[in-house]
Formats: sequence, structure tokens, C-alpha cells
Amino acid sequence: MDLNNILSQLETANEEEVDALLQQYNRENSHTFAFEPKEEALRSKLCQSVLTVLGRQVPPSCQKTCLETLRILSRDKRVLAPVATREGMMILGRMARLRTGEEGGDEEKSSQEDTLSEEEERVVVEALKCLCNVVYNSPAAQQVSVDVQLAHGLCASLRTARSWRHEVGLFSLRLLFLLSALRPDLRGVLRREWHAVRLLSEVLEHTLDVRWVGPYEAACPDSQALPMPAEDNERAMEALKASFNLTLSYTGGEEDDHQFRLIAAILRHLLMLKTETEEKTEEAHSHAVNLLNNLPVSCLDVLIDLPVQGGEEKYGGKNMDVIQVLLDFMEKRIDKGSNYKEGLTPVLSLLTEGSRQHREIRRYIKAQVLPPLKDVKIRPEIGTTIRNKLVRLMTHVDMGVKQTAAEFLFVLCKESVDNLLKYTGYGNAAGLLVARGLLAGGRGETQYSEDEDSDTEEYKSAKPFINPITGHVEEPMPNPIEEMTEEQKEYEAQELVNMFDKLSRQNVIRPMGVRPDGTLAPLEETLCDPHEDNSGSDSD
Repeated sequence: MDLNNILSQLETANEEEVDALLQQYNRENSHTFAFEPKEEALRSKLCQSVLTVLGRQVPPSCQKTCLETLRILSRDKRVLAPVATREGMMILGRMARLRTGEEGGDEEKSSQEDTLSEEEERVVVEALKCLCNVVYNSPAAQQVSVDVQLAHGLCASLRTARSWRHEVGLFSLRLLFLLSALRPDLRGVLRREWHAVRLLSEVLEHTLDVRWVGPYEAACPDSQALPMPAEDNERAMEALKASFNLTLSYTGGEEDDHQFRLIAAILRHLLMLKTETEEKTEEAHSHAVNLLNNLPVSCLDVLIDLPVQGGEEKYGGKNMDVIQVLLDFMEKRIDKGSNYKEGLTPVLSLLTEGSRQHREIRRYIKAQVLPPLKDVKIRPEIGTTIRNKLVRLMTHVDMGVKQTAAEFLFVLCKESVDNLLKYTGYGNAAGLLVARGLLAGGRGETQYSEDEDSDTEEYKSAKPFINPITGHVEEPMPNPIEEMTEEQKEYEAQELVNMFDKLSRQNVIRPMGVRPDGTLAPLEETLCDPHEDNSGSDSD
């Protein structure tokens, strides 16, 4: 449909004609995402014309059609100038029933409180969709949203979340997520002045049907219950993403400790739930892990301290069900074999910090990941156990993945170099030891309990024959110089010296040594280090 024709007719059309005209445009462009650059100016004028119609008193059916048109146009970030104004954002805010800072009214009263007809609700949903598109695509609209305190209206709307219908809740939460993601300066205001973290926690409680049976302890989900409905899962994911933004790099204070512990308890409940598909369950677990990483590590005791549900005696009566869920999630992410940086490192970091700070978590995870060694004839990185998979990651090409996997295993070994080498071999652990200055052995700085791991009889008997570099017992190799004459041995040795000398002079290789503190340095520096005074020695 010709845009010039639409614009000329909109100028004189009544409400019914506007509705019919824009409906035709919407049908023709409902699946259009790439627009003609030459019609950019015309589409911008259409945005302005639609806003003009919305500024008048038109019935909900016409409002809905106008907003659908605006949603389609808002896919093109180059035509949003008329919408990204104070007037344009205020119109969309009113259509979405969001009270902005420029509007009066009771602070505790939200415009969502009124019962909406189905047609009016569709208007609200379309307006929220438009706002999501416009905010995402236009930095100018983001600034106007801050100026008119659009997020304040969203927080007021959160107070009535229990009465939300699905799409109203979904797009309200998505808009809050977008604003908190794209405007970091807004996060502090949302936390302090509008208590958005608490409001989002209440949304999660309601959506996930959390029933409290003790302080920071939710009732265990019924194993016979139906999986969480897809709509509830969608809203929960948006709430988790917004909560992640608001808690990012925020340490909080004593007054926030209670709220953080409530969030940890809600996330534990979420991790124990199942959704309608395995893919959706994994997505929920991923968002839960990301948010748990933002919480103070001291709050992670909420995950295992469940007096009502009880736990295992050998782990101090702590309940390790959710830790097992996290381990299973971690192994699934390893098995995927891709996107380790975003998909795997968060759960590895979470389990590492949990193990470092909570003895029972470390003991449980070590029993699953690093059980006592028996078969030491196979290299540590070969096999299908979770230890084999993690050791393979210690030499991954991505530095962040490699360091995170190595740190996780190091903490499970109580930061003991000897213990780590026992499970991984020196070759796999070398990168971590260089980074930590522990090539000469020793321990990390964290203090751990004194209980020692007992070795199996199989390991003790094989220990003298284990190659410390590869971490396994190697088959005896034939001696390559056994049948050489003395002259041949001397010739080969001289050739090797010449090759090393050539590579060293061309700076292809650089001979290194180990300082007394365990760090690497050029060989000439380690040889020139001052030694202890030997003046009292009788030797010449």
C-alpha cells in the first residue's frame, strides 16, 4: 500500500476510516522487518500521524490498530524521532496505563488496578510492546523514559502483579529489564527509591507459587505436580533478568541481607522445579545461576540449610539436592561443547565460590567430581567422567574458560598443589600454577579445614610409577639410544645443542628458570640471583 496515499487519507479520515486504513497497512507489513531506505521520511511522518490520532479521544479498537502500526514502524530505528519525544513517550505511557512522574495521583495507586475489558487489555499490551521496541532501538527514547520516570510507573504496576494477565505482566517486566539494562544509572534509583528488587522478588514468589515453611525455606515442590506452565516460566525469566541487572555489582548492606537471602531461597525453589520442556528448564536454571552469582557468597548457605526438609548426616545435616542440580546443569553445559564463556563459566564460578566459603558444599562436590583415585593408567583428560571433562577444559583455548575450570578444581583440592597434580597432572595444571606463582608447590591463600583425603590402596601402590607431567602410569617406552654407538650419541647431543642455540639466538625460544618464590624468569636472571653468603665454607 502506497505510503503517500495513506498519509494523505489520514489527514481527513474519521475514526472508522483511520482504523480500516491502518489495518490494511498492518496486514501487509506484519512480517516486515527490513524496510526500504528511500521511504524513511514517509515512515517517520506516519509515526507522527499515528501519534496524533492516539492523542485524540478514539475508541479502544482504533487505539489498538494505531499501536499495532506503531509497533511495526518501531522495528526501524531510523524513523523513531517523532516517538522518542516527551510527548510521544507520554502518550505511549498513558496507553500502557503507566503513571509517569509528570502525572499526579496517589503514590500507592496504580492505573492497572481498574478491571480492564479484553479490548482495553489488548491496547495496554500493544502499548507495552511499542515501548519495548522504542526503548530498545532509540537512545533518545531511553533518556526521555528516565526524564518522565517511566520506570517509576512500572514499579507502581509491579505492586498489582497478582492481578496481571499474562501478556501485561510479561511485557511490563521486559520493559523494566530493558530500561535497567540500557540505563545503568537508573539501577540505583530503582533499588533505593522504588524498591524494585523487593517488588521483583514478590513477583517471583507469586509466579512460582512459593509457600514458606520456615525462615528462608520454601516447601519442597510436589514430585507428582504438573510442570510449571510455559506462561509462568516466561514471566519468571523476565523477572530474573531484571533482578540480575539491579543486583549487578551491588554489594548491599546489612539491611539488604534479608532480601538477598529471600532471593536465594526463591532461586533454590526455582532450581528444583521442572517446566514443560527440558530446554525451558535449562533456560530457567541458567538465569537462576546468573542471579545467584550476584548475591553475597555468605547467602549461599540458604541453598543447603533446610531444617524442615533435612539433609545428609555426613554433610553436617545439610540438604545437597540443589547442589546436585547445579552439578548436573554444569555437566550438560560442558557436554554442549559450545558457548562455554557465557553458558558454563557462571555455574563454574558459582560452585567455586560456594566451595571456597562453605565446607559442606566443597566436600559434597569433591565426592562427585574428584572421587578417590583407583585407575591411574589412563590420562586424567581422557574419559567421560566429570573429572575428565573438567581437566580437558584446563587446556581450553579460551583463557577465561581455562582459568575458571582450573580454579574450580584447585578449590576442590583445598588449594593444595600436590592434591591438584594428583588429579590433573602437572601438564594440565601448569597454566594455573604459573598464574598463581605456585610452580614450586605449596598452597593458595584460603584457609581450609584440616581433614585430609585418604588415598586408595590402588593409588598408593601405583604412585611411584605415575608420570607427574601426564598424571598417569605410562607403559615403558623403548630406549631410543640403546643401540647407538658412543660416536652417534655424541653427534646427536651436539646437534641438539646447536638447534637450541639457534632457536635461542633467533628469539624463537627463551630458556627459563624458576625463582625461589616459584615464579618463572629468564634463565640468566635465575642463575645470577644472589645466593646465601658461603664465606664460612671450607671449599675453594
